[in-house]
Amino acid sequence: MRRIAYVFGGLAAAGAGTYLVVYLYRWQWQRAMLCGVLLLVVEVMLLGIVLLGRLTRIEERLRDSDRRQREAAARQDDVLARLRAEPAREPGGRFRWLDDSVDRTYVFVPVLMVTGVLLSGLAWVVQRIASATARPAERRLAGRLAVLSAPGPAVYDDLEDLPPLGPARSPRRVARVAVVTVVGAALLTALVVGLAQLTQTREEAAAANEATSVLLQVDMRGGTAATADRRALAAEQVWERCRDSTSVPLRHAALADLGDGVYAGVVRPALTPHDRMRLRGCLEDATLDRAHLTVMAIGDADADDD
Repeated sequence: MRRIAYVFGGLAAAGAGTYLVVYLYRWQWQRAMLCGVLLLVVEVMLLGIVLLGRLTRIEERLRDSDRRQREAAARQDDVLARLRAEPAREPGGRFRWLDDSVDRTYVFVPVLMVTGVLLSGLAWVVQRIASATARPAERRLAGRLAVLSAPGPAVYDDLEDLPPLGPARSPRRVARVAVVTVVGAALLTALVVGLAQLTQTREEAAAANEATSVLLQVDMRGGTAATADRRALAAEQVWERCRDSTSVPLRHAALADLGDGVYAGVVRPALTPHDRMRLRGCLEDATLDRAHLTVMAIGDADADDD
């Protein structure tokens, strides 16, 4: 699902970026801004998907780390329990000579018994002191020995999913990344410079003709009654707004109604090819609500033409 979102997001971003460049070239600023906003929205969406994936992986790693810590703590408690457990006693008595059936009297038996009582009391005192002071040491010892204990079967499965520690980058990979970075920077620079050359206002040689004629088609949309007055009002609004879109303001520019939503305009002096492109882009840009203007024809006209 995430890969599908990446694919559709990448296609949408590529389309929005392409039309952004096209509308900038055509001097249609309103449409260019809409495509730019759409491109930003798609980029934010892709960034959110990437961040969501990273957060999901971080959560999975945290859960795995918690599980490993719990297993390590369980192994540590197991080793600590084994250290605190009483040692297994060997079968049979330690003083087998006491079980001798021969009736003999040993002189040192009373001495041995008294000595055993004294040693037992001393051992009891030592054991009490040791048990009161050695518990932290036992826990530290259990923590050290937990590393040597055999892990559970789930740990072996998790070890295969762990990433390698500190992988060394190969020279080919470094060279490939460097080449991709240089090519991307060169393409971005060429795009910016090309757009600057296409959209900048430059001085051009004056046209040989005296005037430029423009033929417009006005279409009303959105359920509005396409009356002649509304069409004429829309044509006049867009035409007046676009009179200062060229390098030279259109001071002597008249607009005539030819009927059926078709209008003709005459511009004096004649426009250069660059100014024609700017005027066409301004007229066809989506700036007026429920109205769409289409430039049907634009060309130079002599002074003798009607």
